[in-house]
This record gives sequence, C-alpha cells and structure tokens, in this order.
Amino acid sequence: MIGGARCYESTVNIWIKPTGDFMAHRVRFRSLLGAAVVTALGLTILAPPAASARPASPNAVLAWNVHAQTAIFEVARQSPTAGARSFAMVQGAVYDAANAIAGVPYEPYLVAPPARRGDSTPAAVAAAAYRVLLSLFPAQAEALRVRYDETLAGVPDGAAEQRGVGVGEVTAAAMIAERQNDGAFAAATWPVGTAPGQYRLTPPGFVQAGAWFAALKPFAIDPADHRVSGPPALTSAAYARQLNEVKAIGSATSTLRTQDQTEAATWWDDYRQVEWSIKRDLAADHRLSSLETARLLAMADVATADAMISCYAQKRQWSFWRPVDAIPLAGTDGNPATVADPAWAPLRVTAPSPEWPSGHACYTSAIMTALRKFFGRDNLSFSAYSADSGTTRHFDSLSSARNELMEARIWAGVHYRGAVVQGDRLGAAVTRDVLAHEFGRRR
Repeated sequence: MIGGARCYESTVNIWIKPTGDFMAHRVRFRSLLGAAVVTALGLTILAPPAASARPASPNAVLAWNVHAQTAIFEVARQSPTAGARSFAMVQGAVYDAANAIAGVPYEPYLVAPPARRGDSTPAAVAAAAYRVLLSLFPAQAEALRVRYDETLAGVPDGAAEQRGVGVGEVTAAAMIAERQNDGAFAAATWPVGTAPGQYRLTPPGFVQAGAWFAALKPFAIDPADHRVSGPPALTSAAYARQLNEVKAIGSATSTLRTQDQTEAATWWDDYRQVEWSIKRDLAADHRLSSLETARLLAMADVATADAMISCYAQKRQWSFWRPVDAIPLAGTDGNPATVADPAWAPLRVTAPSPEWPSGHACYTSAIMTALRKFFGRDNLSFSAYSADSGTTRHFDSLSSARNELMEARIWAGVHYRGAVVQGDRLGAAVTRDVLAHEFGRRR
C-alpha cells in the first residue's frame, strides 16, 4: 500500500522520451511500476474516494480541460502566454495517459506506462491533470481535490480504477520532472530604449512582463530554427503605410472602423481566450473519443507553447516599438509620411511586450494549424462567445478565423500589419515542425 492505495508491482518495460531530446528519439528502459516508479519520481498516489452511483463522465478529457482553465485563468489569472505553458503541461500528461490505456497507438509525448485496455481512462485522465495542476497551483489544492474526487466517484472501485490512477500518476510525474527548472517565471526583462523604433514600456501600466518566455525550455522543437523578417525601416514607405493604417483604423475614436470590426477586435482580445472553447466545442461536436480529444488538445497546446517561445524570442531580437508609442512619437522617426499625434490611443490596451511579431497571431495561427492537421480539412464550422464583447462570432473555416484575427489586431490598434503577418507565418511554421515530430501514429 502507498498512501492508502494498492500498488501493482511488476517488472515492466516503460517507454520514455529522454529529457531535453527535442527530436523525439526513443529509448526503452526497465523499471518497477508502482513503488519504484512513484518513489523515483517523488510521487505519492492518493487513494480514490468511495464509489457512488453517479455515472462516469462521457469525456473526462473535456471536463478536465475546463478544470484546467478554471485553475489557470479563472483563479490564478495567468496571462495567455504564461497559460500556454500550463495548458501544454496538463494536456501533454493527459494525452500520454489516455494513449497508454488505448494500447499506445500514437507516439507518446514523454512516457507510456504499461496499461491494460480495460483500465479506467477517466481515472487516468483525472489523475494526470490533477497532479500537474496541483504542482502548478498548490494554493488551489482543496478545490482541485474536490474536482478529482468528483471524477473518481463516478468510476467503479476496483483494479481498473486503481490501474488507471497509477497510469495518470506516472504520466503527470514525468511531465512535472520534465518541466522542472525550465525557466518559467524567471526574472527576465525586455530591453527598453529611447531611440526611435526601440521598444519602450507601454501604457497604461508601463510594466515589465512575460520576457522570461523568450528563453523558456521548448516542449518539442528548437525555436531557433524559426525566425521572422524584421520590421521595415522607419524611413520607408512600407513603414509609413503600416503606421498610418493602424493610426486611422485602430484608434479608440476611429470613425473608419465599423461596428462589426470593433466587436471583432474586442472579441479576439478577450483574456478568456475564445480559442479555448473552440477546441473543446470542435471535439464535442465531432464526438471525439477520449483519446482523440486528448491528442487534439495536446497537439494544439504543445505546438502553441513552442510557437510562443519562438515568437517571444523574435520579439526580443527585434525589440520594436508598439503603435501606442510610435504614433505619438512619429515626429522623431525621420519619415515625412508620418505625423505625430500625442493624444492617440488604441481601441484596446497594448500588451507589455515588443511589437515584432504579434504574439496573438502566433498563438491563434498555431492552434488553427494544429486543428487543420488533426481534422485534415479547413472547412470546419464553429463559434464562440466572448464576455468582453458580449457577442458570439461564427466561422465556416479555420482560415477565416485566422484571417479575422490578423485584421482584428490592427482594428484593436495594437499591431502593425507586418507584425501580424509575420506572427501568423511563424505560428504555422512552428506548429508544422512540432507535429512532424510529435503525436503521430506509431510506426
């Protein structure tokens, strides 16, 4: 017995990916499942609560993705960028757990503990997500334990439940170990300058935030393999066109922006990311199994995390000023085609990071590219609601959503066109690279 739970000990083969190997070379090693594995990973298995008559959730992966959103954003209030790391950790562990119980039809992300097809997938998913979330947010232990107990209460007691919990515990422990000392929340700062074109802290908060993501340990690929072209010269016609466009249509008081464009700019800028519900709704609408749901979310979230790492590294390299600073200071840029407006303000608040490329374009492009890869087609219909705008927007394809996001960042007054185009390309390129190496069918 470990922590009140049965430990199923046997000598087994466990597939595991070596730490730090971004090209996903595989090795096998022999270990003891149970006490030896759990002890080596510094883990204690918690005993499941007593059974109840409540039926198991039809898709525990979706339920725990909602619980993850609650912990990551609703309670912890992590930014979308910081949250990308947290979601990738949760969904990577959940994927490995569901994949193991299904007989490992897909390449594991980190580890494939031994499992039987009759083992409880809901128990494994719950254990994987719960343990990762608990490691990220120990202050939320009580609320997370309630959600965990609710899931296990719907799973019949017995060996299948216990083995499922054990599988989830191992995949969570592997993820926690893999991300230790990965650079998250390090005391990094953005370079700040005063010369024309150089990034400076943005209003209204003028805060340093998120610079650590540029040096975060990648999840799957080397971000240095992906770069973007830099911003146009301040004295160029291209720069003047881009600045004047966002100045005219992205102003808080713009008369050129339509009501629908204003709504779209607000809808896409909601910190409760609409992409979260889009992923879940597509999985539910297409009646994906637990394994396929886990694979879909892992593909999207791991790719998004690496896309954001690459994106932030490029932001640091180019360190370009945002429109909120460039427009009031246009008289210093040496370009006769730009005119300063000291009172100019964007429709939406500018994020505290350098301009080039757009982080939101990287983020959304990564997700839409992953969805395109998973479903094998672009013409998917979906919608999502934003509390910020108070509206629901509908799309008939992934590309139409991706294209609207790019326009919406200009309508919001927070990016130049070139920054969103480069961000969109970068997010897609990183995602294709990640998915060329991860989450494919086993050969």
